[in-house]
Amino acid sequence: MSKKSMPIEKGHIMMFARSIGDENPIYSDEEYARDKLGGIIAPPTFIQSAAQFNPDNPLRPKIGEPWFGSGKAPTGIKKSENKSESSASTNMLHAEQHFEYHQSLKPGDVLTPEVIEGEKWEKESKRAGLLKFSESITKYFNQNNELVITARSVGVVTEKVVEN
Repeated sequence: MSKKSMPIEKGHIMMFARSIGDENPIYSDEEYARDKLGGIIAPPTFIQSAAQFNPDNPLRPKIGEPWFGSGKAPTGIKKSENKSESSASTNMLHAEQHFEYHQSLKPGDVLTPEVIEGEKWEKESKRAGLLKFSESITKYFNQNNELVITARSVGVVTEKVVEN
């Protein structure tokens, strides 16, 4: 992710909480949240919405372009009939996601990400051949240059596409 800032707004927090079905008033009711924690905070996985602040993020759908998405072909991207021309998204998987919270994320914060490459390793699989793992670490700093969240993501590329 490039150095794009991400302003945290209470409306974004409320809509994100609703979208994941979390009705905890700590995410939307200012009076309740003030009494409990001093104010509204963001849900733990809210930081995943950072993709929407970076127009180059491959996880962000682009209007008018096919998107690899998730599920069984929800996007219109067709798998090639030629087995040697499998699309890149058919052998790339999101393997792990970890979050470390250094402080609560709250409305008014403006986050700036810093991405660093993590470890790389390989493992052999019976069904998918060689698995190549790579780790990406994103540190999110607030407007005071304080570390708020560290997100660690592990992706894997399989040597062979596993058919069902």
